Amino acid sequence: MQKFKNKRVLVTGGMGFIGCNVTRALVNEGADVTIMDSFLQGLGSNWFNLDGIKDKVKINISDIRDFASLSELVKGFEIIYNFSGQPMHNRSLDNPHLDKEINLDGHLNLLESCRKNNPQARILYAGSRLQLGEIEYLPVDENHKSKPKSPYGVNKQAAEDYSQYFFREKGLDTVFFRIANPYGYRAQMKTHEYCIVNWFIGQLMKGKDITIYGDGSQLRDYIFIDDLVNAYLLAGVSKNASGQIFNVGSGVGTKFKDMTDSIIEIVGKGKKINVPWPENYHNIETGDYVTDISKIKKLLGWEPKISLYKGLKKTYEFYKKFGKYYF
Repeated sequence: MQKFKNKRVLVTGGMGFIGCNVTRALVNEGADVTIMDSFLQGLGSNWFNLDGIKDKVKINISDIRDFASLSELVKGFEIIYNFSGQPMHNRSLDNPHLDKEINLDGHLNLLESCRKNNPQARILYAGSRLQLGEIEYLPVDENHKSKPKSPYGVNKQAAEDYSQYFFREKGLDTVFFRIANPYGYRAQMKTHEYCIVNWFIGQLMKGKDITIYGDGSQLRDYIFIDDLVNAYLLAGVSKNASGQIFNVGSGVGTKFKDMTDSIIEIVGKGKKINVPWPENYHNIETGDYVTDISKIKKLLGWEPKISLYKGLKKTYEFYKKFGKYYF
């Protein structure tokens, strides 16, 4: 990771969950980091996420939808991480235009800005398992068909397609991650619409029970934030990452009910309550999901190191200290 020392790096969405954790790691590696964030309400931006490093980064308050501003900003950066996003797949059903503006048009703005003003930069994007739609086989590799079940998934997939187009036809150095279910410290705990693991921890800490849909037998792949950050750092500097799409997860399937049982055990209070699936969730439920991580292991030498139970415990310990900044 010495390859990051003194490199100029831009992190869009750098005040949010994934963006701030990547930023903190980059600072520790000696990178010269600039954060861009719009602070749109409800999208997870949080000043406390920069606690301890605020004086070590440059902060640009702007919106990825502003093409003119972005075109000037991108100049001179060697690596650009795009974590600007509308993260709620259910919310995209109600407001598909906003989702498209941020998750697709914003990324297209970044690609076109770099094509014009910084064609040498490596550009990394945060996609989602939800862009694949209904899962046909396990584990899920990068060849799985994409048939999204929500505007969120459609826009993430289109952003991936644009990344590949700009790599093939315009010569940009793009890397695309399809991320499983991330969790860990510095994620918001105010809504259940994303970062569900963090939401559950927060509910139990506040003395409430947690609600799960159905019998909880659905399989999910949960990746701890430290492991995800390490994958992003490797992809930022590895020659083998250029132009690649990577499925990124733990590679382990866990039943939803087992995840909640672990959280209850770790927090030490509360219980789970089973309820029927809401009608609007039938539109986006994709079935069991487990990531095939063989490609990223082979090309980047990356593999996750934190088990789900250990990651949950580390997350809870963080929120015991700092939960007041995230509830």
